[in-house]
Amino acid sequence: MPQDMPPQGGYLPVQYKRNIPARGFRPIYYLIGMHLIMGYGYYKLFYGVREQYELAREKMWGRIHIMPLLQAEEDRDQARRHFADKAREKELLGTDAKIYNSDRFVRPTFTYTPSKVTQ
Repeated sequence: MPQDMPPQGGYLPVQYKRNIPARGFRPIYYLIGMHLIMGYGYYKLFYGVREQYELAREKMWGRIHIMPLLQAEEDRDQARRHFADKAREKELLGTDAKIYNSDRFVRPTFTYTPSKVTQ
């Protein structure tokens, strides 16, 4: 019996490896993209922190410059309350009595009490 021989030119190559294409981009592109996004985030963070610092500085200087006006307003209110208190005292007592037995000005403290007390 004759032996089977390979065909002339040999057999076709046998494909034993899987030829599956890689999904997505190369890893270096993902790395570059990640660094670009992080760089943009740090850029925004840097300028955001700088902006917050400038706003805080502006707020502080605004308060420093408005402080004399607020102090003058407080002084006017204290003077108005003082003279109203003196007038009320004179009306009730009939004379200008020194409370603290001193000529020195003592800043009064006011306590607000409710007009109607419920039990």
